[in-house]
Amino acid sequence: MSTVIQHIETLLVDLPTIRPHKLSMTTMACQTMVIVRMRHSDGIEGLGEGTTIGGLAYGPESPESIKRNIDTYLAPLLIGQPSSNVHQLRSRLHRHARGNMIAKSALETALLDAQGKRLGLSVAELLGGTRQEHLPVLWTLASGDTAKDIDEAMLRLEQRRHCDFKLKIGANPVDQDVRHVAAIKEALGDRASVRVDVNQAWDESTAVRGIQALQDAGIELIEQPIPAREHAGLVRLANRFNVPMLADEGVQDARDGLDLICSGFSGAFALKIAKSGGIYGALELAHIAQAAGIGLYGGTLLEGTIGTAASLHAWATLPEMAWGTEMFGPLLLKDDIVVEPLNYTEFGVELPQGAGLGITLDEDKLAHYSRK
Repeated sequence: MSTVIQHIETLLVDLPTIRPHKLSMTTMACQTMVIVRMRHSDGIEGLGEGTTIGGLAYGPESPESIKRNIDTYLAPLLIGQPSSNVHQLRSRLHRHARGNMIAKSALETALLDAQGKRLGLSVAELLGGTRQEHLPVLWTLASGDTAKDIDEAMLRLEQRRHCDFKLKIGANPVDQDVRHVAAIKEALGDRASVRVDVNQAWDESTAVRGIQALQDAGIELIEQPIPAREHAGLVRLANRFNVPMLADEGVQDARDGLDLICSGFSGAFALKIAKSGGIYGALELAHIAQAAGIGLYGGTLLEGTIGTAASLHAWATLPEMAWGTEMFGPLLLKDDIVVEPLNYTEFGVELPQGAGLGITLDEDKLAHYSRK
């Protein structure tokens, strides 16, 4: 008799951040994660996580909608189904439910975690094996205060925690943002690379002015300067400047990646398991990018340890991440809900070891931070 999925539980978990985290569309002081606990008839439990930024400020899924849609629509599609055929279950979800990529990613993670535990293999081993087990991790400077950001960057360098930094800009007038970024780059000099994420805040004409100034200041990468749907504009910007453009919200999945490549885009793609509906979707995008010579970057929606670990298992199977990763989500949180946190060391993070994700829940912490 085959093992089947018996029960899927979702929990809203609210964890405070170590400082306010400013983006172009919101400021975060707390991160809400949707934790998935998927129990199977052989007694194995798979863990997953669905996380977004700032409620509905970032995208069409909120923590509350992720939970409700899993509970109401997606979980019933999986309960009673055989546990081990992940591809078939992914197809079932996509066939019967549109969108909801973060929710689907959380469920796919839980399926892979359970299958890894069942077979005694890590998720990375399920995907074919690791090419790297220590991945570089940058840090986002997002206090909004130039002096504080410089001090924070210097501390991270001294701790050997991070040597690449990203700044969230776009909420202020472009000249103010450029002065802020240029001052930080000047202070850091050659000790660290500095990139910016505009989070779609500029129109194309503003982007031309801002990117020229940022390029002159020595900034190494410009992430999603204009709205996601403006593919043609992003291609024009990529071709106009020497500093590379990083497509993020504009490249959700492999089809978006193919469209951008065929339009003449050169630069880099931000991979996120959440926006691609899970690990497999993110890797499909990665493989198309690699075939076209597009650089890769391991992105985050500021997930906690479970979601971050899932991404790390995916990135560990890739031959190169030309622009590194930003898998620092757990470091932004004041506390954690796992027994053993991820090991951040030597400007990066170690891939967690053990079957599945290699993550064990701390039941007391989970109960304490779960929304009642």
